[in-house]
Amino acid sequence: MTLLSIRNLAVDFQTSQGVSPAVYDMSFDVGQGEVVALVGESGSGKSVCSHAVVQLQKHLGAQVRGSIAFDGTELTGLSDKALRAYRGQEIAYIFQEPGTSLNPLHPVGRQMTERARIVEGMESKTAMEKAVRLLGDAGIRHPEERIGHLPHTFSGGEKQRIMIAMALMGNPKLIVADEPTTALDATLQEQILTLITGVRDRYGTAILLITHDLAVVRSHADRVVVAKGGRIVENAPTGELFAAPKSPYTRMLLNKSHGGPVSGPQTRRPLLELEGVGVTYTRQSRFKKENPVRAVDGVSLTLTEGTTLGVVGESGSGKSTLARAILRLIPSTGTMRFDEEPLSELTGEPLRQLRRSIQVVFQDPHSSFNPKMTVGDIVGEGLRAFSMPGPYIDKTVDRCLTNVGLSPEDKMKYPHQFSGGQKQRIAIARALALSPKLVILDEPTSSLDRNIQFQIVSLLKELQDKLGLSYLFISHDLDVIRAISHDIAVMKEGKLLEYGPADTVFDSPDHPYTQMLMKGSTMAA
Repeated sequence: MTLLSIRNLAVDFQTSQGVSPAVYDMSFDVGQGEVVALVGESGSGKSVCSHAVVQLQKHLGAQVRGSIAFDGTELTGLSDKALRAYRGQEIAYIFQEPGTSLNPLHPVGRQMTERARIVEGMESKTAMEKAVRLLGDAGIRHPEERIGHLPHTFSGGEKQRIMIAMALMGNPKLIVADEPTTALDATLQEQILTLITGVRDRYGTAILLITHDLAVVRSHADRVVVAKGGRIVENAPTGELFAAPKSPYTRMLLNKSHGGPVSGPQTRRPLLELEGVGVTYTRQSRFKKENPVRAVDGVSLTLTEGTTLGVVGESGSGKSTLARAILRLIPSTGTMRFDEEPLSELTGEPLRQLRRSIQVVFQDPHSSFNPKMTVGDIVGEGLRAFSMPGPYIDKTVDRCLTNVGLSPEDKMKYPHQFSGGQKQRIAIARALALSPKLVILDEPTSSLDRNIQFQIVSLLKELQDKLGLSYLFISHDLDVIRAISHDIAVMKEGKLLEYGPADTVFDSPDHPYTQMLMKGSTMAA
């Protein structure tokens, strides 16, 4: 029996340059207890379609045409009050970027139980017990303690697991999961998806899975709907689609893969040197102060000019914390030198000037953008901070947008008008605007589909060859790491377990943990 029926869906956005269509004509169904994957590259319209299911695009001034029927009720045209009866209870939504969905000022337990307590009238104790259980099921360690922690104490992967647990609080009939495992490492993806599909098996919950990862689709979806350019190009049972794809676009998605490892450059001088770098956190809940946590423990690394050092590890391994320490965003111990300057000792104006040479691309581009600023203002923000002249800023913004595969005309648009992949390209353009020597890329491709990942990796290689850039590339995706890295560092629980040339680490890993990561990667499949 059909639970969700979408017919002739079209979505247009009003921009300063006129109407911009995002979805032209989409029609498909999701049956009760069925897992349907909506697959496509960035800009295909898949996320816009998923937003339309619960009318999330209304506040952006989008125009929606066609029909969206849920359990026999037409959702298009319903008032916000009527839609609230469906959002979060009948239909739960798991967003792609958990960092923007969690309130940084409230403990996760309060946020997870808010709807159950206020809307459904569930007793606080009962709601909290359910939240603790779901956090544990989602893979959060010590949930009874950490439920009182604030979001910033969790890694990116843990935040997404919190969002999944939160979606399950209302026992929904349908879960719309928009790239729920994109930012998770390979070994956690299977656990999270097994959790989501396990809910289907236990309660008969239907799932609309939005993804670009066909490996995920093959393992967990009953049926696959392929989108391209705002239209459906193929709709078939999973086994049939993988065995005999009819659309050339589907065949391209199935065949697309990264290139091989990069070749190393000639010997060059060190640009970034770390010796015994450590970071310690003291986590504190509302009830007690916990023992200090050594997030980074005595890491020593060297990044030479014009090369890429790939830092790999699962969520919570300390790789992103290490990046924040290098950026001087958090206190650290040990010694850091950048371009022969004592990075760990600089303060004030010398540190500010040095930061021109070190730029960063974060994992979650949306949360680093001011939604009221145009793309041109976002990319040129650093240039204005250093009082660059207006004509130079305009020229640089145009060049950077072009370099990342966007158009200079895009500088007049706003972030919400772009897909997740396009937003990350904007973030890369912003990082390049100040002509840095080092770019720290923290999971820059984790939210992008495979085809766009390939394009971004190729772009980064070209820029490196042309400009002599150095990259500290943080990722859990070993395919991406191998495609771009000259050297690789493997981290777990804050410690450096393995470090060496990319070919050596991939072809002959010494540490059992590195061997386990290799087996869990998609490239090893």
